[in-house]
Amino acid sequence: MTRMTDLIEGYYRFRGGEWQEERERWAELKDGQSPRVMIIACSDSRVDPATIFGTRPGEVFVVRNVANLVPPFETGGGRHGVSAALEFAVTKLKVEQILVLGHGACGGVNAALTRALENTAPGEGGFVAHWIDLLDEARDRVLAEHGDGPEGQRALEQEGVRVSMANLLTFPFVKERVDAGSLSIHGAVFAIEDGKLRVRDETDSFSVA
Repeated sequence: MTRMTDLIEGYYRFRGGEWQEERERWAELKDGQSPRVMIIACSDSRVDPATIFGTRPGEVFVVRNVANLVPPFETGGGRHGVSAALEFAVTKLKVEQILVLGHGACGGVNAALTRALENTAPGEGGFVAHWIDLLDEARDRVLAEHGDGPEGQRALEQEGVRVSMANLLTFPFVKERVDAGSLSIHGAVFAIEDGKLRVRDETDSFSVA
């Protein structure tokens, strides 16, 4: 199991290896970043976007949260971490593409599908339960068609990506740029079991890349 001491050892390997090999790249990045792509991914430790896509430092702007969700645009309520990151990526970094990246065997999606955390208190699952209620409507559709087994899990993982993609368009500064053709939104699901990436196409289906 990785502990803080393991992280420090990993840093030393990075500092003596990759950092040295990419000195020119890091010298460029010290003055700022200009990624063209934003990725909204799950916090799950198995699905690091940089690993999956083999990106170099500074190439992608990444936001990770439980079940790779984007809430709809709203100005009230609590803190808005995803909204703040989205605002920065779109209006300041001027990214050209946003990818919502779901994944197989997602625990957050499973909790939504099975209602495992329903009526739990904050600190006992309540924070997660309130977050994943963004999937309630999609869950009800999936349960009616696929049930709560493996097929339902896969279906809700894809539905979760669709929900987040739709919610992105509720942000005026996102829709304005999508309509102008300067920003595009994409969706994909990475399957841990076989390593395959399934990308949402123009027919709203997910096909292996």
